Amino acid sequence: MKVVILAGGLGTRISEESKYRPKPMIEIGEMPIIWHIMKSYSHYGFNDFIICAGYKQHMVKEWFCNYFMHKSDIKLNYKNGKQDFKILSSEIEPWEVSIVDTGYSTMTGGRVKRIQKYVDNETFMLTYGDGVCDVNIDELLKFHKSHGKIATITSIIQKQQKGVLELTKLGEVRSFREKKNGDGAPINAGFMVLEPKIFDYLKDDSTVLEAEPMEKLADDNELMSYTHRGFWQCMDSLREKEVLEEMWYKDKAPWKVW
Repeated sequence: MKVVILAGGLGTRISEESKYRPKPMIEIGEMPIIWHIMKSYSHYGFNDFIICAGYKQHMVKEWFCNYFMHKSDIKLNYKNGKQDFKILSSEIEPWEVSIVDTGYSTMTGGRVKRIQKYVDNETFMLTYGDGVCDVNIDELLKFHKSHGKIATITSIIQKQQKGVLELTKLGEVRSFREKKNGDGAPINAGFMVLEPKIFDYLKDDSTVLEAEPMEKLADDNELMSYTHRGFWQCMDSLREKEVLEEMWYKDKAPWKVW
């Protein structure tokens, strides 16, 4: 089963880094966050990836073209006025990676629409290239197969960050308490499973996957949510990148399931 990763956006909310490279290529522990995401899927045996590139897409292609070299011990011999090259050993994943230029300003649904011909009319998985998670992919897929609908999204409970107030219409504070885990609302964490019929809901480059297509799927009773109660974190800001890096370097990264 193929795994499609959305990796073409501008990443404007983390512009300190994204002005130099695509957001999915921003590093956590000296490896791009997209590598961390791919390693999570690979742990469950999913090694066939389609990357929807766009902004600075050449950098994504160049990184993967050099990945084998970076993960290998090599020997270079410059004798006799030429270069001889030999691989001594390599620690490389059994990945098959298709990198598709889906346009500079294409919306999320449009990017998915553009890779339709590479999916081969099969069930596929889809996620964003800027969030890590310890979701059990096997259980997610099992859930998707059990209900028979077009789309499954993984949802997590976004915790409240502040104390909770109970107010009257006049603005009077009736109660105040600290936040609880149950105070948050479920949000889309990515890590989706989709049937090929999803392409019928996608029109063109202007289609935002999270808008009309998802709303129409919900209206058609074709959208299900798999609730994940473990770890999930997106990387929308420099502070969030620093938090993820701290977890990684302290060997306390929950998404490192491999």
